[in-house]
Amino acid sequence: MAPRKNSALEGVLGRLDDLDPTNLTILVQRLARERHLLETVFNTIREGILVINRDGVIEYANNAGFRLLGINAKSAEKLILWKLVPDLQRSLNFDGDIPEQAHTGMAREVSISYPEPKVLRIYLVAFHEENHSNIVHERFAVILTDITEQKTHTQKQIESERVESILQLSAGVAHELGNPLNSLTIHLQLMERSLAKSESDDMTRKMEKSLSICRREVERLDGIIKHFLEAVRPNPPDFSDVDLFMILEEAMELVGPEMADAGLTVDVEMDSSLPIISGDQNQLKQVFYNILKNAREATPRGGDIRIRTRSDDEFIYLLVADTGEGIEPEDLANVFQPYFTTKKSGNGLGMMVVQRIMRDHGGQVGIDSKPGVGSVVTLQFPQKHRRVRMLEGGEEQIS
Repeated sequence: MAPRKNSALEGVLGRLDDLDPTNLTILVQRLARERHLLETVFNTIREGILVINRDGVIEYANNAGFRLLGINAKSAEKLILWKLVPDLQRSLNFDGDIPEQAHTGMAREVSISYPEPKVLRIYLVAFHEENHSNIVHERFAVILTDITEQKTHTQKQIESERVESILQLSAGVAHELGNPLNSLTIHLQLMERSLAKSESDDMTRKMEKSLSICRREVERLDGIIKHFLEAVRPNPPDFSDVDLFMILEEAMELVGPEMADAGLTVDVEMDSSLPIISGDQNQLKQVFYNILKNAREATPRGGDIRIRTRSDDEFIYLLVADTGEGIEPEDLANVFQPYFTTKKSGNGLGMMVVQRIMRDHGGQVGIDSKPGVGSVVTLQFPQKHRRVRMLEGGEEQIS
């Protein structure tokens, strides 16, 4: 290691014994000003800046570092970075000797859950400090950058592109199915006309029955394709003032009879005076229908489905809880993926559609589930005044 050149300040410090009280006071004031300047600069930076020793003990942290790690500056003494960011020590190979890469810089991306879930990019580089006794101390500068928003945006973009490709494929398949269905309809009509000219009454009755069945099945398939395209095609919402209570009632009219036939008990506690929100009534009805249908299919006979609401100054929350079979932890992360389903029958598009509609409304959907106990789906809707503010906020505009 090349010899380090002494700074002018170190030269002054080396002659402390020769300074008179006046010059010593000037020196102390100068050091205080420089320290204050450096602290001001460091605390202005958005990235977290830490200094740690080889054991991970935090010897310095700027304000952003405290904030990103959820540390109270007053109780930060002798905190260990390896404990605050689990698995970071192992990821950097700091279990034994200091890795050679630490002298040129190492970067990692880690997820932390405290004080809130976020993704941090951590850059670590070693430096040496030599005191007046020529003892070298090895320390590490650590830079913390919050990349949560960046990662979320990238994931949404990837998801959007993947969903768009699936939607295009689905639309193409539906179109290809529509062509033979149209042809079948035309030929069924020709057969009906030919049958009308038949002189055999017995044969006519048999053929009319078969043709009637074929025609109904063709109409049913055509309806399935139509509803499928309506469900997955990302049409922009037609916003107006809507009452969530009324939309839920309409959705219950559709799925309620099926729940009764399945022997399920539905318990609704919903405040009829919930604030009005801005939304697309038909799309929100689709959201409620999909979630209630999933709850019905997941819950065995004799089970319960509970619907609750609550609100705060910003949002309205609607919760649908069932006592069904629940979802395995490894499957929970895939619930919103296209074509993912744990049911024997189903297209795996229902929750993807729910998530897309909720995002288009500036809201969110979340699922908590425990196998053998049941699931809770939470819908978060922004109140109308919040949506207006978000739309006027430029960067905060709903995506």
